[in-house]
Amino acid sequence: VARKDIPGQASLVFDVALLDLHNPKDGISIENKVVPENCERRSQSGDFLRYHYNGTLLDGTFFDSSYSRNRTFDTYIGQGYVIPGIDEGLLGVCIGEKRRIVVPPHLGYGEEGRGNIPGSAVLVFDIHVIDFHNPSDSISITSHYKPPDCSVLSKKGDYLKYHYNASLLDGTLLDSTWNLGKTYNIVLGFGQVVLGMDMGLREMCVGEKRTVIIPPHLGYGEAGVDGEVPGSAVLVFDIELLELVAGLPEGYMFVWNGEVSANLFEEIDKDGDGEVLLEEFSEYIHAQVASGKGKLAPGFDAEMIVKNMFTNQDRNGDGKVTAEEFKLKDQETKHDEL
Repeated sequence: VARKDIPGQASLVFDVALLDLHNPKDGISIENKVVPENCERRSQSGDFLRYHYNGTLLDGTFFDSSYSRNRTFDTYIGQGYVIPGIDEGLLGVCIGEKRRIVVPPHLGYGEEGRGNIPGSAVLVFDIHVIDFHNPSDSISITSHYKPPDCSVLSKKGDYLKYHYNASLLDGTLLDSTWNLGKTYNIVLGFGQVVLGMDMGLREMCVGEKRTVIIPPHLGYGEAGVDGEVPGSAVLVFDIELLELVAGLPEGYMFVWNGEVSANLFEEIDKDGDGEVLLEEFSEYIHAQVASGKGKLAPGFDAEMIVKNMFTNQDRNGDGKVTAEEFKLKDQETKHDEL
């Protein structure tokens, strides 16, 4: 049937620009792969990926980019959180890999399209994988150097001084104590660093150098640290332990190094008035520490420990300790805490 504006029996000329084509049987295609030489692990379903991408149509028309937002796109893969073509195309990648994923519309945004993506469009994603991890991952420890004498190993309660470089898996440096020129100091096992770091510093000897890789659920999580650590980032710490001060047995903040005096209360109560005030108590404890007869838990505020010890003895809370109130924590062991 002839249209009104087309004469009957007319020859027609069409200038056609082919934008794209696909077959409903097409799968995705993966092109231009750049795979790092060192690829110890490839992504699989259930992993959480952070990646950058540029998205275009087959003719090069731009429609989206994570680079323009200055942050990675982060998602679980193989579980339907992204379009099927990307869900499939991100399987089997290495950390640091670059690849082009061409997605037919039935594995993309279909006949309807989305936003500035036309209906039935073939999509091209240029992907750069920044890192990935699995929620079941623990930390990874690689020891690079151990001194000949590596018999004393760090444990909960020890006071550690160490240097570190913190970086992302792509090598981006986040922080370095070497650059600051001073060590980072913590008491191990008391929540003073992220859990992965606390785990990574265990059973380490002075002089040892190791690399600890920490997944985000044992690091700074989905939130990261604003302006410092990206959300959901895997972290790499290169660590050197410089000093270890042995902690006290678990549950103790002060111990005696020898036998406890049988007349302990009388020794503390120098003026013999039957009452010990905080000042007397503090003076006595510090004297024992200075002479080597007693030891406070390293890495904590000494005055705070002594004050807590005094408060524990001051059972009626009247600001003074009497002989009746005064008791050792454990009469059965030599590690008595006041």
